[in-house]
Amino acid sequence: MSWPVTTADLETLGQAILDGAKGIVTGADVAFGELTLTGPADRIVEALTYLRDTQGFHQLVDLCGADYPEREKRFDVVYHLLSMTHNRRIRIKVQAGEDEAVPSVVDVFCSADWFEREAFDMYGIFFDGHPDLRRILTDYGFHGHPLRKDFPMTGYVEVRYDEELKRVVYEPVKSVEWRNWDFLSPWEGVEKGFSPVLPGDEKSRS
Repeated sequence: MSWPVTTADLETLGQAILDGAKGIVTGADVAFGELTLTGPADRIVEALTYLRDTQGFHQLVDLCGADYPEREKRFDVVYHLLSMTHNRRIRIKVQAGEDEAVPSVVDVFCSADWFEREAFDMYGIFFDGHPDLRRILTDYGFHGHPLRKDFPMTGYVEVRYDEELKRVVYEPVKSVEWRNWDFLSPWEGVEKGFSPVLPGDEKSRS
């Protein structure tokens, strides 16, 4: 494949993958100069094995989640692959419901280990067969999954160090009334040669 890669090149690659991985990869779409594949979640191990061994994508550079709470299958799990020999990148996406587990791909790409733990921690996506599926970014006693769209901006608990107890303590969030969520930019409404006073400006002058 020549460089730079054209849309036609990506479409040809996508069709070749669809033809060679029938039932494992079920869709291919080119947008914004990138090839995105889709397939069933229960066959992701087969799909990544095929892309690694047949198409030369020997590196899993990222695995992440995406939350669409209005969908029946709420989550996307997105795998980003790199081929150093062909100098190209692709992604493959699968969907999973809130109570569904996606097969772990640690045996295909060992780099998936911490990526899957992060997706579990941030979104609550389960990976069946993962050797050590536990939180990796939040505290072990953390409640909820921070990157879900329905997770409150304030969280559920406050954390502070208690001088008397000499340890960190967790307490329910008491109030957020002190936070003024006006969402106004300091430059909103600013015109040339005119400096209006906006809500919140007094903080910078005190």
